[in-house]
Amino acid sequence: MSQISLPYHLIIPSLISILVLGIIFLKRKKLFANGKWKWFWISTTVFFGIYLLIVGGATYSDITSELTLQKFDLNGDGFFNGEEITPEQKEAMQKMISDTGQNFSFLTGLIFSGIISFFVFISGKIIEYVSMKKIKTTHNKT
Repeated sequence: MSQISLPYHLIIPSLISILVLGIIFLKRKKLFANGKWKWFWISTTVFFGIYLLIVGGATYSDITSELTLQKFDLNGDGFFNGEEITPEQKEAMQKMISDTGQNFSFLTGLIFSGIISFFVFISGKIIEYVSMKKIKTTHNKT
């Protein structure tokens, strides 16, 4: 067990999120200046930020679980036998094979991030609408 298997189904979405957040950061003055699209870009940033936290955290957890399990493979043959099987090894193995939540985090992250960014978008639009109404009513009174 000298090599770890990288969870590409988690690494690729993490890299895409980092790339999109980087592009948004570089173009932030242009993207956030337009009032019409401002809340769209804010909610997009929230979406990719939360998605990166979820999927990036699952990626980190998966890799550290595999590295922890590798410590118990004393002879480096990729199999656990004899003195390598200890209660700690069994616990590490159980954590490694019972990671269904981590493996599907790229899907649940899409749903969770989508819901939160949708509420950010709607809340922002409502706040924008209410503040525009206040400005118009204040302007009409004078």
